[in-house]
Amino acid sequence: MAKRINRVVELLEQGQPLYNAGAHELSYENGKAMASTWADYIGVEMEHGSFDMSALDEFMRGLVDGGPTPSGHRTPPVIMTIPTDGTNEDVVRANAWMMKQALARGIHGILLCHAETSGAVQAFVESCRYPFQTIGVGDGLGVGRRGGGGQRGAAHIWGVEPDEYMKLADPWPLNPDGELFLGLKLENKRSLANCEECAAVPGIAFAEWGPGDMGLSFGYADAHDPPYPDDMDAARLRVKAALDASGAAFLCGWNDFTISVEDRVNKLMGDGVKILSGVGEEGAAIGRKMTGRTMPV
Repeated sequence: MAKRINRVVELLEQGQPLYNAGAHELSYENGKAMASTWADYIGVEMEHGSFDMSALDEFMRGLVDGGPTPSGHRTPPVIMTIPTDGTNEDVVRANAWMMKQALARGIHGILLCHAETSGAVQAFVESCRYPFQTIGVGDGLGVGRRGGGGQRGAAHIWGVEPDEYMKLADPWPLNPDGELFLGLKLENKRSLANCEECAAVPGIAFAEWGPGDMGLSFGYADAHDPPYPDDMDAARLRVKAALDASGAAFLCGWNDFTISVEDRVNKLMGDGVKILSGVGEEGAAIGRKMTGRTMPV
């Protein structure tokens, strides 16, 4: 039986790495099909794609109707990127409606792109929290700014009553009982310069270094995949060190297709990556065997 609503939280609490897959179509039918995905969570990309809440509603409804998952969870977790950048606090405050809209669809986490300042990250976390949640307030965070009204639909997706949803919809691990999984893309030179402060904001559970955009900011037209130039490799290591210091999980891929999937998994595991991206179902099976994973897929 599932112990948590959000499977990624349950797995990380067990010390298990995560493996992701993307949803390339947001529809009811694809939601039903992905309810039994091999991945630990589903990434929904709306940074560049259409910000379509009606399609997201249908996808989430399909996940519920196609579930529960073999692991006993009502749905696989859904982590979404949103169109706004985390340029500064004012930009995030002005675009907090995106977080409000997305969370009301019942998703389980948000990944903020181009997170460049600790003020932006703080505003991001506060925008995802209800004001009655007080853990961390006055100690790196202000009062939450998420309003009531969207909880009923989200509660249905999670399979709880609206008042229970509001108690659970708080960032983990800041709130040990929280089920929201909030992360950052520290993916340009400005993000890199402030990565230690950004990663240390309470409420952040994970981050990635975004090699494609990081490469662009260093002046490389296409340096998404390894081998990386020395300055980019140093950036990757600095972001990883910042996350280690804050206790947040590092999301990273290693798209060197000259080596086997097993070697790619070993590379990421050896680097201490907690969320292995881009290794596919084969890589996930290899990694789960390495770490003695017992939770059904």
